[in-house]
Amino acid sequence: MMKYSTYLFFGAPGSGKGTQGKILGTIPRFFHFACGDVFRALDTRTQLGQAFLEYSSRGELVPDDITVQLWKARIADHVGAHMFKPDIDALVLDGIPRNVGQARIMEQIIDVRKVFHLACPDRAALVSRLRKRALKDNRFDDASEDVIRRRLQTYEEESKPALEFYGPGLIKEVDAIQSAVKVAFDNLTAIVQEAR
Repeated sequence: MMKYSTYLFFGAPGSGKGTQGKILGTIPRFFHFACGDVFRALDTRTQLGQAFLEYSSRGELVPDDITVQLWKARIADHVGAHMFKPDIDALVLDGIPRNVGQARIMEQIIDVRKVFHLACPDRAALVSRLRKRALKDNRFDDASEDVIRRRLQTYEEESKPALEFYGPGLIKEVDAIQSAVKVAFDNLTAIVQEAR
């Protein structure tokens, strides 16, 4: 099976992964796929939907096997519908892989070209962003400060170590506190330099 040429957006909750993924996904030959959107669209009456609700309401990550299984099924749907053409499109991911376990499972499926680490050491800024997002987008997973703090802690403990899995050669550090336009400019500059 051909591996998907892939760009990853990585960062704490509220760092702008979804925003930057969407921006890159508007450029021809880049296909953006946000794992969080897939989970939020799940029918909570189904077994998978119930499992997601149970974990997310506690600010915890959904288990790796469930996450990757769902991700693979949805990507296959997009390939089958000719929305994502892996022979000519680059895949843009945010929200997956979220930890070293997922990164290892997905190593057989994706060829990672670049990892954009949207760095934001100011945790108060992230909490503020997440609370605004909760109101604006009806994101109930961002509404409780306790859940937000747990999500940030989970990121530090479980997700951030995945950066080491990819290593410094693939990682582009980007200051996530800049304006969305400046962050996008930094990301695109790195992709253009890589393509030379």
